[in-house]
Amino acid sequence: MFARSTTIQAQPSAIDAGIAHMRDVVLPELQEIPGCVGLSLMVDRTNGRCIATSSWESEAAMRDSMERVGPIRERAIALFGGSAHVEEWEIAGLHRAHLSREGACVRATWVKTDPSRVDAAVEVYKASTLPAMEELDGFCSASLMINRKSGRAVSCTTYDNAEAMRRSREQSASLRVDAARETGVEALDVREFELALAHLRVPEMA
Repeated sequence: MFARSTTIQAQPSAIDAGIAHMRDVVLPELQEIPGCVGLSLMVDRTNGRCIATSSWESEAAMRDSMERVGPIRERAIALFGGSAHVEEWEIAGLHRAHLSREGACVRATWVKTDPSRVDAAVEVYKASTLPAMEELDGFCSASLMINRKSGRAVSCTTYDNAEAMRRSREQSASLRVDAARETGVEALDVREFELALAHLRVPEMA
């Protein structure tokens, strides 16, 4: 499974219109493209950062979609009133305790390591980090996406609501420190989002 993420620096005043456009226009359009599995959208209303992620059955399907996805993306970016950065990922792991509900929130953690250590880092994530996260109150699901060439990765942990995510901050930070110590990964950024759309539809991969 593979994913393409589009990080949009949106105008906060345009976020609600952008969410509606992604739900009512972009999602149906993407579902018509061969190999597309689904779409998610995370938003930070405070600073306008929004991340739309489409999931794909294979790397070939993701690459073959580029021509059709381009105009869809450009229209969405214009509606959000911002600029965008696109990245492509391999989905290395996903586990759901249960489906997300209205009000769910996501903590995303970006890390980097030497490309030669990516597989080892994935194994630590699956064997140690993910089981520990599942014990956190309000845990809903978690995913790990990697770029083998750059050594970049992003882990997204979904919680039932903003309060559950807030309560998990200290324990999550401790888990990040432990994982960094064991794998040698470098934390690049940690952000918290509202999960505005949850239709990624990636199968269990833990």
